[in-house]
Amino acid sequence: KLFFTDYGNAAKVERCDMDGMNRTWIVDSKIEQPTALALDLINKYVYWVDIYLDSVEVVDYQGRKRHTIIKGRQIRHLRGLAVFENYLYTVNSDNLSILQINRYNGTDVQALARLDNAKEIHVYQKRTQTAVRSHACEVDPYGMPGGCSHICLLSGNYKARTCRCRTGFILGSDGRSCK
Repeated sequence: KLFFTDYGNAAKVERCDMDGMNRTWIVDSKIEQPTALALDLINKYVYWVDIYLDSVEVVDYQGRKRHTIIKGRQIRHLRGLAVFENYLYTVNSDNLSILQINRYNGTDVQALARLDNAKEIHVYQKRTQTAVRSHACEVDPYGMPGGCSHICLLSGNYKARTCRCRTGFILGSDGRSCK
């Protein structure tokens, strides 16, 4: 799945398959400017920062179990969001500090460091990476990902795929080759 935020005409948090199909709103009320988003892949939770409401909130992948982690002036101007173990990590763009927020009780907030020009934050840790298994976009014997001549996108699950073409090309009737 692909998770993303939108604060155009109607602010929301959405998800879709990697090929853009099955687009679903998972949060569309009491939300104004969702900017940063992070996933808890193990427990299947979506965290986001709303910079207009000065809040960090969470829902499960279906948009249920919503609650506010932290709200108020102390978390103004947040950019980027990452989750690791018991904490959320974010950048305060006002004073360029890296913040650590306990995701179970938002009262535990600590400034860890200050970094000039920090705009985003990511946590890379082996345990957070899911094991790669055989999938529909693996390179075939002819060197084409998923048998697609240009671009292979996973669909609803790891066994299904959709072929797409680069700009200026159209997908052939076989659903794999681009012309």
